[in-house]
Amino acid sequence: MKRFPTEPNGFLPRQLIALMVFMFLFIWTGRAWAADFDQTYSGYDALLKTYVKNGRVDYQGLKADPASLNRYLDSAAAVSLAQFNKWSESERLAFLINLYNGSTLKLIIDHYPLESIKDIGFFFRGPWDQKIVRLFGKIITLNELEHGILRKQYNEPRIHMALVCAAKGCPILRSEAYQADKLDQQLNDQSRRYIMSSAGLMVDRKNNVVYFSSIFKWYGKDFVAKYSPSTAFPELDTTESAVANFCRGYLPGSESDFLKKGGYTVKYLDYDWTLNEQQKKR
Repeated sequence: MKRFPTEPNGFLPRQLIALMVFMFLFIWTGRAWAADFDQTYSGYDALLKTYVKNGRVDYQGLKADPASLNRYLDSAAAVSLAQFNKWSESERLAFLINLYNGSTLKLIIDHYPLESIKDIGFFFRGPWDQKIVRLFGKIITLNELEHGILRKQYNEPRIHMALVCAAKGCPILRSEAYQADKLDQQLNDQSRRYIMSSAGLMVDRKNNVVYFSSIFKWYGKDFVAKYSPSTAFPELDTTESAVANFCRGYLPGSESDFLKKGGYTVKYLDYDWTLNEQQKKR
């Protein structure tokens, strides 16, 4: 049987002892970091308050000082799948939404300056297919996080009001982190603000047309299970009825009633892929 070589006094070599101590501390520190994960996201929250104003991001400033973003992403990467699975659904959703948005910020500043997130990558491997998200010991893409985890494992269509793809056509990036204890309120506020904006919904009563954000064209089916009315709205299909029913819950009375009555033409707004950045500093 092979044995570790020993020094003359019978003890293991100092180098091996040092390596064993290092490995122990590395593993212990990683576990402690994950076990103590900050569910209030205080560091990430402070970052958002510093660099995000009215939904627009100071990418120039964040790129110049990325330390706080890197610390947050490091802490998220230290969370194990076993620990994650012990959390409540609200804790898991808040974690994944924050990770998506934080990783998108990282993707942008890694390539900044640019005019649009779509400038990153190339035709067969665009921005959402870049290996940028560190999660459970792997490095995955934003597409994998959104479609393979969030949309697949959680029946919460309001995530589409919270995931921000760094474009002006997206819902705004909040100046605060998502937190489990107020996640429902935050998602409702995001939904209301987006649907009340010209990027989310426009009603043309004169021509009897309702323009929904293209988000609802791409992901409208995600709203069917939770938001389908008992009977489809007149002249709207199942998906259109679910989307209209979802949106009307965040609109004032007259506009809400207009969406419910149906009989209008549904169209989708052109998506503005311009970067959601603040005016550049000179």
